[in-house]
Amino acid sequence: MVAAALVVAVGLAVHLAGSGPLADAAGDALYAVMIYLVIAILLPRASVWVVGASAVVVCTAIEVFQLTGLPGAWAETFWPIRLVLGVGFDARDLVAYGAGAAAAVGCDLALRALDERRGRR
Repeated sequence: MVAAALVVAVGLAVHLAGSGPLADAAGDALYAVMIYLVIAILLPRASVWVVGASAVVVCTAIEVFQLTGLPGAWAETFWPIRLVLGVGFDARDLVAYGAGAAAAVGCDLALRALDERRGRR
């Protein structure tokens, strides 16, 4: 839970600190990491790979939902919606989501391996 809150804080800092393609990609990757963490919390027995794939699916579904125009319309009346659902489809975001989910899977696997090593001592 703390990790998810930390990722949200860093994502908001990236969003507020800068703009441009690099900041956008970093924010999208962090969004995927946050979705990964939420799914991992909700499904603690799921494999790392299932959680990672699920994060990509959720992020992709949200990105495709932007094509309806509804998130943009909702954001006009309640601006925080844009932070959760975005407002406009961008295919480049899908690449960033994949990178973020892959980074989360890698970190999770590394932490699990570290825990196993510590447990064996």
